[in-house]
Amino acid sequence: MSGDIAFSAGPSEPSRASVVDMSLEPLGTKPITERHPGTTEPDIDNSNLDERARPADLWERIRNGFAMAELDSTEVRDNEDFYANRPQYLKRIIERSRRYLFHIVEEVERRGMPAEIALLPIIESAFNPAAYSHRHAAGIWQLIPITGTTYGLKQNWWYDERRDIIGATRAALDYLQNLHGMFGDWELALASYNWGEGAVARALAKNRNKGLPTNFRNMKLPPETRNYIPRLIAIKNIVSNPAGFGIELEPLPNERYFQQVPAKRHIDVRLAAWLADISVDEFKALNPAHNRPVINTDGLDALLIPVDKVEIFAENLRNHDQPFVSWQVYRTKNGDTTEMISKRYGISPRKLREVNDIGRYGDVMPGQPLLVPGNGSGAGADDISMMTSKPARRGLVERHFIHLVRGDDTFHGIARHYRVTVEQIMSWNGNLKHIVIGQKLILKLPASAGTIPSAPANRSTSQKKRA
Repeated sequence: MSGDIAFSAGPSEPSRASVVDMSLEPLGTKPITERHPGTTEPDIDNSNLDERARPADLWERIRNGFAMAELDSTEVRDNEDFYANRPQYLKRIIERSRRYLFHIVEEVERRGMPAEIALLPIIESAFNPAAYSHRHAAGIWQLIPITGTTYGLKQNWWYDERRDIIGATRAALDYLQNLHGMFGDWELALASYNWGEGAVARALAKNRNKGLPTNFRNMKLPPETRNYIPRLIAIKNIVSNPAGFGIELEPLPNERYFQQVPAKRHIDVRLAAWLADISVDEFKALNPAHNRPVINTDGLDALLIPVDKVEIFAENLRNHDQPFVSWQVYRTKNGDTTEMISKRYGISPRKLREVNDIGRYGDVMPGQPLLVPGNGSGAGADDISMMTSKPARRGLVERHFIHLVRGDDTFHGIARHYRVTVEQIMSWNGNLKHIVIGQKLILKLPASAGTIPSAPANRSTSQKKRA
């Protein structure tokens, strides 16, 4: 998301989560997979609300906070049908959301915002933290680079905080609160989040000059924005009464899923996951802002670990007496090629290009720093710090890409443009059979493809705004 008018980000709220020191000295190597007898659960501050009054199901808590006006329209009903007819797709979204939704609800409640806002990532990204749009919007909140910069999110070669769950949530909610302060209306604030506050302000001015009502329902909007709020209201209606739509909404525990752990040393992603006794996919889902297979902690505050794995992680960390980093920096020399470097360091050319953002047919320049596997001794591994100044490239390597459906789009046209098959598009989107204007399709483009295909020239006004 982005807007035409920049606001200053409000001060960051201090984290309320308890933490574990990652600087503990290593003692041994064997990982544990169970809590030590007598270990107590970490102290968790669930905000100043009375926990005894809270429901056990997070969905019930969300329902209790709904505050936006009802909206009865064809667009709402069409969107209700869209999700109701795709229960497996909705189920996958909910499964992804269980990691993040409690934190988002906590923040939304703390700020006094309508609970509907907590559902916004469903329509922005389907709660996919790796989502990346053709206009370079990233993360579950789909923040574009300029919005991330405006709200203080780090974006560099190692780390894109627009995908960080805590940082991006803070930035998105700051932005939405600023929009609400500007327009005094949540529908207009949401329209601005999608279309841009400058565009909404101009549309309102046109209505004002014509003596027309100045509200969302009477504005002239592009199709994507016109359908944006109805889609959110449709999700709200389904959450309010899932049985009425023939949907079984799996309960979500009304409790914290993750906890912050200070990050004080560089560490491989795979090693961090192993020490936490979780899968690499789970670790990446909680820490999606990291662009590389090794985490450079320079300027990084914390990692996120499942609450029930924090003590396990801490003890395994204390007992680990092997190198924490298996990657190092190699500066290329005259005559070097990716194939030669790959062979020297035992890594495939494809993987080397992917890790270092080198296009499929890209070449390397003498003196160029590359991230390569270490030699096993750990010597020089901390040299990865020398690459902290590398800038973020325009399109960071992403596997999941979002395409916004336009009026003239067809399955075959989209498949041809992105060089995928119609069957792939259908399977990536819950065995989709039809597409509608404003719908966001998830495409899984090869990370090694180099650059993402350019968008067709006849994009809608709303999409051009987000460039």
